[in-house]
Amino acid sequence: MKLQNKTAFISGGASGIGRGVALRLAQDGAAVAVVDRNLAGAQSVAAEIIAAGGRAEAIEVDVTNAASVQAAAARATLKLGAPQILVCSAGICTLVPFAMMSEAIFDEMISVHLKGVFHCAKAVADGMIAARWGRIINITSVAGMNGGGSGLLHYASAKGGIIGFTKALAHELAADGITVNAVAPGLIDTPMLRASGMPDSVVEQLAQKMPVKRVGRPEDIAAACAYLASEEAGFVTGQVISPNGGAYL
Repeated sequence: MKLQNKTAFISGGASGIGRGVALRLAQDGAAVAVVDRNLAGAQSVAAEIIAAGGRAEAIEVDVTNAASVQAAAARATLKLGAPQILVCSAGICTLVPFAMMSEAIFDEMISVHLKGVFHCAKAVADGMIAARWGRIINITSVAGMNGGGSGLLHYASAKGGIIGFTKALAHELAADGITVNAVAPGLIDTPMLRASGMPDSVVEQLAQKMPVKRVGRPEDIAAACAYLASEEAGFVTGQVISPNGGAYL
């Protein structure tokens, strides 16, 4: 129970990586605000945590809207206590060739990923500064480091921006006892991946090219987040940890 007496605020917590992180941090003792635009999905995850003996609250949010995120953080504080751990996992992914990419499609990706991280950090940072302790963990992607491939320019741009944001914020908040790190997953089997338009046959081909010969699981990413959220990771900040099965060496 390394995270007992801590509250975690997890955007995108209703499914995929966010769900995996929510369950793992709850297992480690944290009270968890499961925050997502999909309220029914968030409620399902919160119910799963509560059934296992943990504390959780499902909260609906639009991470592209600052007021919505501020309201979600206020509700989490009221119900569970001020968040000391933030995991920004909300995201979308579509495959769109550059020639067919509209400004609206590009802007939506930036708003959900990069502005979403900004809004969430703004909503909880003051409480962490007051407590002189905090953990901010931003979910980026190997696409933010290697470009991702055809059809992912908007996604890679947003995820690359998160890496820069993470490093810059780490500089600003270190003196306040707050670490800021990023986790850059490789190919992870999530509902978002399956809905992205990538054929299952391509997913399997990519898996076989990896040294570990499998696609990652949300639990693989949750384990990295659990470490970064812990007291033991207090000397780790401004870093990008990439669980990717050896696909990006």
